[in-house]
Amino acid sequence: MATPRPVVAALLLLATPWAAFGQPVPTDWKQIAKPPLRAFQPVSPRRIALGNGMVIFLQEDRELPLVQATLRIRGGSREEDAVKVGLVSVYGQAWRTGGTRKRTGDELDDYLEARAAHVETGGGLDSTTVSLNCLKENFADAFDVFLELLREPEFRPDKIELAQRQLHTGIARRNDNPQGILFRESAKLGYGAASPYARHPEYATIDAVTREDLLAWHRRYVHPGNMILGLVGDFDSKTMETTLRKAFASWPRGPAAAKVPEAGTPATAPGYYFIAKDDVNQSSIRMVHLGTTVDNPDYYAITVMNEVFGGSFAARLFTNVRSKKGLAYAVSGSVGTAHDHPGLFSVFTSTKSGTTAAAIDALYEEIDNLKKVPPTSEELQRARESLLNSFIFRVDSRAKVLFEKMTYEFYGYPLDFLERYPAAIEKVTAADVARAAQKYVDKGKLAVLVVGKAADFDRPLSSFGPVTTIDVTIPPP
Repeated sequence: MATPRPVVAALLLLATPWAAFGQPVPTDWKQIAKPPLRAFQPVSPRRIALGNGMVIFLQEDRELPLVQATLRIRGGSREEDAVKVGLVSVYGQAWRTGGTRKRTGDELDDYLEARAAHVETGGGLDSTTVSLNCLKENFADAFDVFLELLREPEFRPDKIELAQRQLHTGIARRNDNPQGILFRESAKLGYGAASPYARHPEYATIDAVTREDLLAWHRRYVHPGNMILGLVGDFDSKTMETTLRKAFASWPRGPAAAKVPEAGTPATAPGYYFIAKDDVNQSSIRMVHLGTTVDNPDYYAITVMNEVFGGSFAARLFTNVRSKKGLAYAVSGSVGTAHDHPGLFSVFTSTKSGTTAAAIDALYEEIDNLKKVPPTSEELQRARESLLNSFIFRVDSRAKVLFEKMTYEFYGYPLDFLERYPAAIEKVTAADVARAAQKYVDKGKLAVLVVGKAADFDRPLSSFGPVTTIDVTIPPP
């Protein structure tokens, strides 16, 4: 049967480029030369610094007729008074739901809904936020609400009470999930129970928060010297700059930013800790000690080390503890790095109750191997490639690049910190990884926490050493 003419024509077209240059036509796709990858070049936003200390980033993106804005304000739960832990959670919710002097929160809901717009507020560890999402044509109306919330928040009492009740519900249920218990209580072991990086609200601390507390917080922290604003979307940056200068330039700078609270030295001694939870058939295990910061010169070596140790399905922990030994449902490990305070070195797994001790042994074995056995060339290459491939998904849109830039600005990092990452990861050697493991991983400093049913363990936790039982009873309202 003759070959159809369209097929012949297609084959001739495919052969033409090689024939034109007198080159043989490849017989295998693997012989086709690969063009070099384009150099990494994210589209950076414009950075504008106002005279009152406010920093603005503008990122034009005309793909859709939308505008997205995020305002990040220094000051979060780590700055709360110990007797009012949870204040920022109440604040972040009641700020938006409590409305403004001109309009209630419900009226704002109706106004924004009619314009398919969203303006929301929130609070976190080191900052509070106001976000805006809207159609380009409705930006002016949505931005009016944005400014009202900044300049004239009302914090109506009924919405404060609603936020407190919702937080009460969370407190009442905080011991339902064993992994929730594990990560909450192990943070106390890593940082110390009184550390601002490990505290959590109680009924009494939530109920102690008053409307005047929220207003005082707003006066203290919400001012231009504490703000970083980023906008991305369908707008002309020059026109948007004029709008934003008109809105913010005359606003006074405000008091200096509060000093970042120290992580402190944990008051908790290394050792073994246990929390009884008899309604489960598996144990949740976490080993912790203090980690380091992103601005550490060893950050890139640590990042590659983390990938080799526990960052993927091909990492040592997953391969040996889960796949080969069958001891874990989930397993991970890394030296934690935070931007302006130490993270935690953490090794986590969940395992059958009857393999609890065996899982701890396996984790210790992998920690020892991390310090004793440098990565092979295959491990090193795989880790670097995995990190570089995943990095692309941090910068595959203009919005993501904007928020990365805002983050580094917020913490005082160099403006080109993002761009440095790929080349720095590529330069990490096996010797760098081995040195990082020796320096930042210390089995002798570990606090080991197990949440589970002790009666079902394969051998007692006390076989490892003295055990301290932690009481997680929730104090009554």
